[in-house]
Amino acid sequence: MPQKPAAPLSRSTYPHFLRIPTRWMDNDVYGHVNNVVYYSYFDTVINDWLIHQGGLDIRGGDTIGITPETYCQFRASFSFPDIIEAGLAVGRLGRSSVTYLIGLFKEGEAEAAAVGHFVHVFVDRRTMRPGEAMPPGIRACLEPLVIDWPGSA
Repeated sequence: MPQKPAAPLSRSTYPHFLRIPTRWMDNDVYGHVNNVVYYSYFDTVINDWLIHQGGLDIRGGDTIGITPETYCQFRASFSFPDIIEAGLAVGRLGRSSVTYLIGLFKEGEAEAAAVGHFVHVFVDRRTMRPGEAMPPGIRACLEPLVIDWPGSA
């Protein structure tokens, strides 16, 4: 029985996209992007959004996001010099945590080559414990990305 996708497969589901060029060093000996690199693409689309839209200060801010969970389903390969169009959505927005849904698309393709989720828990940089709530700027930038996705509640 086929497994349910970890995130939406359709490009039209994602409210935000970031173009990420593959690099020569992303390829492995088999001539395709190595599986561990997909997680760096997830990290890139998420943190690009948080920094530019939510004001996340990765170097000196009091709040940082830690990642207790990631998951990826591979459906098709990428290889250098492909351009990846990384789709970003939010499946669950909690008090101090968020579950992102990510789709990695070959340039112009309608169906994702890889899908997954990535969980951030926002914590105090000094104590590494969740605060009362995530910072207002972070929450405000995530709210427009929330979609209704079964299984992410």
